[in-house]
Amino acid sequence: MSSVLKGVRVVEGSAFIAAPMAGMSLAQLGADVIRFDQIGGGIDYNRMPRAKNNGSSLYWTGLNKGKRSFAVDLKNPQGRELIQQLITQPGEQAGIFLTNFAGVKWLTYDALTERRKDLIKIEISGNYDGSTAVDYTVNCAVGFPFVTGPASRDKPVNHVLPAWDVACSLQAALGVTSALMYRQQSGLGQEVKLALSDMALSVVGSLGHIAEAQINGEQRPVNGNFVHGAFGRDFGTRDGRRISAMAISDKQWQVLCKACGLTEKMQQLQSIMELNFNIDEHRYQARGSIAEFFERWCQQHTLEEIRQIFDAHGVCWDVYQSFTELVADDPRCSEKNPMFHTVEQPGVGSHLIASSPLNFSEMERGAANPAPVIGQHTDEILADVIGLSSVEIGKLHDAGIVAGAPL
Repeated sequence: MSSVLKGVRVVEGSAFIAAPMAGMSLAQLGADVIRFDQIGGGIDYNRMPRAKNNGSSLYWTGLNKGKRSFAVDLKNPQGRELIQQLITQPGEQAGIFLTNFAGVKWLTYDALTERRKDLIKIEISGNYDGSTAVDYTVNCAVGFPFVTGPASRDKPVNHVLPAWDVACSLQAALGVTSALMYRQQSGLGQEVKLALSDMALSVVGSLGHIAEAQINGEQRPVNGNFVHGAFGRDFGTRDGRRISAMAISDKQWQVLCKACGLTEKMQQLQSIMELNFNIDEHRYQARGSIAEFFERWCQQHTLEEIRQIFDAHGVCWDVYQSFTELVADDPRCSEKNPMFHTVEQPGVGSHLIASSPLNFSEMERGAANPAPVIGQHTDEILADVIGLSSVEIGKLHDAGIVAGAPL
């Protein structure tokens, strides 16, 4: 774990992807992220995928690496009081609350700022008006399913990657650090709201899709696996594998042609089509005809032959591989990559865990830390953060208001 954010304490109340991943990103940079959950775990504690050996959620452990866990009865007024105390503890780098529990009255900004005026609260919601949305409902509304999938299809195609949750999580982490810097400069806390649909719409606009629809009045066509506005696609190899080769820039185009021995053929083709393939728009216009040549070339070579030729020429390419192939064969997904470490995850077993993808020149990235067991740090948080005595902590356990890790 990196020490970039050492001393920063973030209290997290969350479920699903966006908020937990935001907290995890902060924890990987050294922040003390304390996650509170209902005793026994929240609604996503057992979500798939699960470990075959004991059913533990690989989803939950994957999103909560490096945090501390506080288990409390959230329905009990005394349990809620403990959470409010935890969130509003004094300290220049404390008093930060990250959540996607929108609309919970006892966790509102107004309720918490009665206890700490300079509180920072980052709240992730579905839509800007507070109404419910998840990644999959947001994605269906922002246009991408209508440009995804085979060109011959007549129905929208959903993407399996929860892209808006991921983007929202990183934006939320940025919101935490930005609000903290502002408080250090001004002494003022604030409530920062981030809607999942706003995150998606911001990206859609930044990539030109909104302007394309408004200014040009055009619906982007379905391209299958062709890259829009340039040349790139999947190709089959002689030994039955598939690769992706890209020529986004002019240099990449020239290198790809040279590697495949097709420079002269492409010059002839562009002459016949009265186009200039040094212009990305022209390459895109002729993508079908161009692809036929590269498809034939790839089908005459094995994956290993293509690897040697493409790597020698500096082609922008990679091979399609499953998750199991990625883990088995790709050195980028192994301890050869300094981001990864093999860690013993309680309740799951030993497996690769990624630390932060950020690699600072002046600070060590550090080893990855596993996710906690629910309630693993309850007693130390009650004692060291809230400041309760062992007798007071014992009474809370006896009353069933808090819980430690299950035996």
